[in-house]
Amino acid sequence: MIPLRDDNPTVLWPVVTIALIVANTAVFFYELSLEPRLLETFIYQMGMVPASIIQAHISGTGGYFTVLTSMFLHGGWMHIIGNMLYLWIFGNNIEDSMGHFRFVIFYLVTGLAAAAAHLALNPASTIPTIGASGAVSGVLGAYLVLFPHARIQTLITLGFFIRIVYLPAWVLLIFWIGLQLLNQALIPTEASAGGVAYAAHIGGFVAGIALIFLFRKYRRKTHFRYL
Repeated sequence: MIPLRDDNPTVLWPVVTIALIVANTAVFFYELSLEPRLLETFIYQMGMVPASIIQAHISGTGGYFTVLTSMFLHGGWMHIIGNMLYLWIFGNNIEDSMGHFRFVIFYLVTGLAAAAAHLALNPASTIPTIGASGAVSGVLGAYLVLFPHARIQTLITLGFFIRIVYLPAWVLLIFWIGLQLLNQALIPTEASAGGVAYAAHIGGFVAGIALIFLFRKYRRKTHFRYL
């Protein structure tokens, strides 16, 4: 199931959501401009390598910046298109619910939570972890809590069966997190998962659910008095 758009209107112009998409896309095109050897070096320098993070923590040498920089790197067209599509569809409503500044913090914090989940389960991994998936997963978790009944236009493909339908957000998002949990259970190691950090997706999603009410702005209702 691939979400195409939602029917959930917003009040605020999604400045941060757009800026994040532009930033991720700009970094991706920079990656494309690098020759393979330089690209590999760049990924290892700016991606989050769990073993390096753990070693830096033990030795007290720092080096935690890659936890943040890794959120803006992507490994291919499908990787970035998928992440940015989900961010565009669901991010604007979460930004609208909490305001621009809070959304920036929320996005980064859920991304950090996703990284922590991946580190906890793969502390010895020497494979760079890259992508906005963890932070975007946090956005999805928040959307599930705030807008479970919003209608999502969804592309469903089953072999030759292709159809566009409208689904409640909770159906799509529960299906999505269910796939992450299933994959994590069946293929728990990063290498056997084809490089997909399912633990990060789950960690980000749970963080989004847990933190949304801390970041959400409660708008005052307007009360009218009839004269």
